[in-house]
Formats: sequence, C-alpha cells, structure tokens
Amino acid sequence: MKVCVIGTGYVGLVTGACLAHIGHSVICVDNNEEKVRLMQQGQSPIYEPGLPEILQTAIQNQTIEFTTDLAAGVAHGEILFIAVGTPALPNGESDTRYVEAVARGIGSHLNSGYKVIVNKSTVPIGSGDWVRMLILDGFADRKKIAAEQSDAMAAVEAQFDVVSNPEFLREGSAVYDTFNPDRIVLGSNSSKAIEQMQSLYAPIVQRKHAENQSLPLVPVVVTDLSSAEMVKYASNAFLATKISFINEVANICDRVGANVVEVAKGIGLDSRIGTKFLNAGIGWGGSCFPKDVSALIHTASDYGYTAELLKAAVSVNEHQRTIVLEKLQNALKVLKGKTVGLLGLTFKPDTDDMRDAPALTLVEQLTRLGARVKAYDPLVAQNGVGQGLSNLIVEMDAGHLADGCDALVLVTEWAQFLSLDYGMMAQRMENPVIVDARNFLDKAKLQQAGFQYVGIGR
Repeated sequence: MKVCVIGTGYVGLVTGACLAHIGHSVICVDNNEEKVRLMQQGQSPIYEPGLPEILQTAIQNQTIEFTTDLAAGVAHGEILFIAVGTPALPNGESDTRYVEAVARGIGSHLNSGYKVIVNKSTVPIGSGDWVRMLILDGFADRKKIAAEQSDAMAAVEAQFDVVSNPEFLREGSAVYDTFNPDRIVLGSNSSKAIEQMQSLYAPIVQRKHAENQSLPLVPVVVTDLSSAEMVKYASNAFLATKISFINEVANICDRVGANVVEVAKGIGLDSRIGTKFLNAGIGWGGSCFPKDVSALIHTASDYGYTAELLKAAVSVNEHQRTIVLEKLQNALKVLKGKTVGLLGLTFKPDTDDMRDAPALTLVEQLTRLGARVKAYDPLVAQNGVGQGLSNLIVEMDAGHLADGCDALVLVTEWAQFLSLDYGMMAQRMENPVIVDARNFLDKAKLQQAGFQYVGIGR
C-alpha cells in the first residue's frame, strides 16, 4: 500500500521505516530540511536500537523516501499518518498546533481519490472530529482559490475518513514494539477506513516479522474515535500510577524495615496485578507519562471532573525525586561542598532522550544545595551539556566520574553499569557511597567492592 507519514520523530520515523520494511511504499514528510537530508543519506536523526538497519534496508529496497514536500506526500499516500509532536503546555494541556497545521495542510492538498487520515500523534479526546473539521477547512480554502481561477479542482469533493491509531512504542524498544505489539487499536466510524488499516497491518497482525512467529495473532481492537484516543491516555496513566504506587510502598518499607524488592515480587505474582512496572526507584519521566497523565487530568477538568487518583500519582512522582536527596543527606550530612556523580542522565536506558529525566531534577537540586555534580552516560557526550545542563560536568568514562566523588547515584539502569569496575571506582572516591535509585545493582557486590550501598525501600 502507499503510505505517507508526516513528522519524523520517534513515532513517525519508526512507523515509516517499519512499514517500508514490510513492503509498503512510504514517503516520510518533515519540514526540517537538514533532518530530511540526513535521512535521505540513510542516517537516523534519533538514537533507537535497530532503526538504522531497518532504515538503510528500506532505502536500498526503494520502499521509503523522504521529502519536505507535503503536497507530494499527500498525493502519494492512500493512508496518511499524522505523527507530529504534541508537547505539554505549562497548564498540562497538549499543544496541538502542529497537528492543526498538518491537518489544514492535508486539506489544502487533497485531490480526487479516497484517503484514510490517521491520527498517530497523541491527541486530546475528541481530536478525530476536530482533525476532520480542519481538513475540510483547508480543502474549502483550496476550492475557493480554484473557483476564482476557474480550475477544475473547484468541482472535486473531499473523500476521506479519519482513524485514531494510538502508538504504544517504548523508546529504546520502538522497532521491536512495532513488529511485536501487544495490540493494535483502530478507532473510526468508517468500515472502509478500518478495512484499509487492517490490510496495512496484516503482516504485523499475522506476526510475519515478529521475533516469535508462532505466537497467536496480534489482537486488533476496533472501536470509535474517542475510545481509541482514551485507550492511549488511560494506558499510560495506569502505568504511571502503578509506578507511583510501588514508590509509595517503597517509602513505607524504608520506615518499617521491609524490602520493597521482595514485596514487589510477592504482590506481582498475583495474576490480577502482574510483575511489570513494579520497580521502585526515582520515579517516571520522559516525554509520554508526564505529558499524557497531565493531559488526562486537564481533559477531566474540562468536563467537570477532578481526577484525584491521577493527581496523587503525579504528586508522589514529584516527591520521589527528592527521596534521593534525603538519602544523600543521611549519608553525607551536609551536601554543600560535596561532589556527587550521576551514573546515567537519560530518562531510561537505550535512548538519548532527556525530556523530563529525573537526572535533571537532581542536577538542579544538588546545585541549589551547593554540591558539585558530575555525570557519566553512555550516550550523552560533552556536547550534550547544552540541554539545560550548565551546572554539570559530563565525564567520558566511569573511572573519571568516580574521581574525587563523595557519593554516586545510579540514575539510569544502563546494562553497562552492571559490569563496571566498582572496586576501582570506590578507591578513586573520597567517600565510597552509592545510592541505587533504581534498585538495579547487586547490593552484595557493591558492598564487597567497598561501597556503602543505599537503595530505595530496601
């Protein structure tokens, strides 16, 4: 099938590359000329495991191309994906300006022929009808100009349907998640549009490119537009709440002498609860959880409801970042004049994304308390300091990070951090204290290396 993907961030580029990999003809559109040139050369502008290989294969097979020309993308695609960003505004509402611009742009370039317009961006509930209205507005403007110029386009009628197809990609695992989804959600009132989408995703549903092709078919949830939009927000809000819950339990464990790792294992074996997202630590960050939970709280408020549980989840998460400061103060007493090293900066491993990363809060608060802050992250080099990290010394290896430190904090659970030479690092520190803010490291191994080990809820 012919596909156009508008926006080449994490979601758009991964979606476009993976659809091209399974044989569809894909045009990716972005208004950033430098980014488009980079992708035309087979280079990924984002760090995502497996993506460069998928991208280069698709380019070699001539199943994908990149352009800044929206008109060319609209003309090409039978299915058009809107995959631009919807960042959070200061009040928690989603910023939908980019979605609006793309929707109007699609309308202004529609010709004869049926199109399926797919909302892949995370958009507020009700945005399906809003996008349809904007496309029709853009189309009407074009017809008006055509009529003034006696163009045959003036007699053409818009033929399209809107589908909500929320994404559930995890940064660092986005390619895997595309080929091995838990489910595919399709929201529309048009059976024709749903049929088109089912044809598009058939190879994925049938697991032809899955890691385990013997698994049952991928479940496809077909519903209305608003319900599909709600699935995305509700999923992320639930996962965020589950993390806040176990962090709340961890803080109680610290006070009563229990071990949250064992507690999580015990409750996770309950089939009604499950083991996933029960890892206590420094809390959630990134681009999705904070934005989506805030947006759902804001939507509830718009319709006269106060989402108390979600507000509490956000509050617990904000407080959790200060728990690390308390543990450092307990170990070092006064932080002023001390040097603290952070193991990891990104909000999660296998990504270079630092949006709302807990490390940023630690840098800010430690600096405020008079501490010097250093960090080592496998993907953040010296040129990454410009991302609001002016009060941070970025080291290029773990050994230099340990030099002169009074304490280390494990912030991001990079797999490489399991095999560091902690004995050597302890010897290079002023005070071998380590706060494992993810309960990720081997406590006995650290203690044997000479560290005073401090976990979360342990």
